Amino acid sequence: MVFFSSQLENVISFQNLCIDRATGGDPDEATFLYLRERLVNDSSISKLLPVWVRTCRSLQQFWQYIKKTDGYQARRDMLWGDFNDIISYFETTERNPASDSIGAKLINVNSQYVHDHWTKALERKAKDPEGAITLARTLLESCCKHILDKKGIEYNSAKLEISDLYKMAAKELNMAPEQHSEQIFKQILGGCSAIVNGLGSLRNKHGDAHGKSNKAIKPSLRHAELAVNLSGSMALFLIETLEQKI
Repeated sequence: MVFFSSQLENVISFQNLCIDRATGGDPDEATFLYLRERLVNDSSISKLLPVWVRTCRSLQQFWQYIKKTDGYQARRDMLWGDFNDIISYFETTERNPASDSIGAKLINVNSQYVHDHWTKALERKAKDPEGAITLARTLLESCCKHILDKKGIEYNSAKLEISDLYKMAAKELNMAPEQHSEQIFKQILGGCSAIVNGLGSLRNKHGDAHGKSNKAIKPSLRHAELAVNLSGSMALFLIETLEQKI
């Protein structure tokens, strides 16, 4: 049995093993079980896996699933498509402990928008900094709306800016600076508010949500890295605080 150090290698190896079985091969059952366990037990990527990976617990069960698709090439095409999103996630995302920690938490939030915006922001940092900056701001907006929905607070989604949504969410979580008397907490929570407001302004000036003139300065990777990392850290703080309050 071959052991791999990275999850990307595990994903590609598992895909190739399944293609081998789907096209007349006789791959090793133990390797199938080992790789499948490594993937389905990784909470940071489990929702990116094809549904059948979680439901087919043996090569025999996988064969019963895949044989319904006629033709070797059709099966290859289907399996390549099934794993496209998760392979792209690993290939375009610079993996690091902070990103993994944030992703593992946000993937379990009961809001597809929150997880999707985080994943897409990571994917676009290098190739599309403007898009990543926009998604960083959108991630925080989705988190604030998720918190207000959970708390049963009504809000005007069409008219409120991110700064207003954050103020409402922060108040519900006892994160507003004016809700604290100690100066250090007021200072830190005021800084959190400044980060949210700053990301909103950064998106308006350097994101891709608005048209730009030819003289506009294009953001670089370091600007996108800063926006996405700040947004992810704030989203993690908000969600973990919400969980303590429920």
